[in-house]
Amino acid sequence: MLTTLDSREVRLVGKLMTTLADCEDSGRLRLRAGEILLDLLKADHFASYVWDPAARTFGGRVFLNMDPANLDAYSAYFQFRDPITLELKKRARATHVNEILEQPDLERTEFFNDFLARDGLHYGMNYHGHDGVRHVGDLRIWRGRGRGNFDRGELALLDLIGPAFTTAMRTAQRFGERHGAVDRQARIAASAARYRLTPRETDVARALAAGGTDATVAEACAMSVPTLRTHLTHMFAKTNTGSRAALLAALL
Repeated sequence: MLTTLDSREVRLVGKLMTTLADCEDSGRLRLRAGEILLDLLKADHFASYVWDPAARTFGGRVFLNMDPANLDAYSAYFQFRDPITLELKKRARATHVNEILEQPDLERTEFFNDFLARDGLHYGMNYHGHDGVRHVGDLRIWRGRGRGNFDRGELALLDLIGPAFTTAMRTAQRFGERHGAVDRQARIAASAARYRLTPRETDVARALAAGGTDATVAEACAMSVPTLRTHLTHMFAKTNTGSRAALLAALL
């Protein structure tokens, strides 16, 4: 249960809420939030990732007070041998690592001894934000052994902040998606002029940039699949490419 906040905690929570409300870049938002959280929760290490459901991996990392080479090892190896984070990800609230695995059991794992301990991570808690079923990002807060474990009040404090973090990440990601789409369309228009694409070929280019199969691209352009492939052949010749991937790379 969250007890009454002291003046320091009130100041830092207010600063964090302002940060979450004002930042439109999801990576910078998480990094700035992490800096405040380390101070607020008297913690030592911070990392944040976003789950990629297609790749079934965590990506988009930001971090504080951790070794990038060790985190490279996490991305390449240890996340696939991580006994806690996928379970933490399922929780719709701030969760202490020891709710998933008792500390003595955690300390016997390869994940702890060859990954966490290398950067001095000992006691941890996570918050995972979700937009429906979509994971929008997490907050991974850790202390070294000498700091002592997190208590229930500190866990409740992270839980208090979690929903605002989720809302901020959802907003930032949608902002990025909108502006990314606008940027893609601007690049398509410039490339269409440079490569002298016809209006119908430009329509095809826009549909290709949105993704999909030949059938869905053809449907978006109100043409048959054979007609689409004829346009693609002409576009390959104009851009000196030989595949859809190469064509998109040239156009974008």
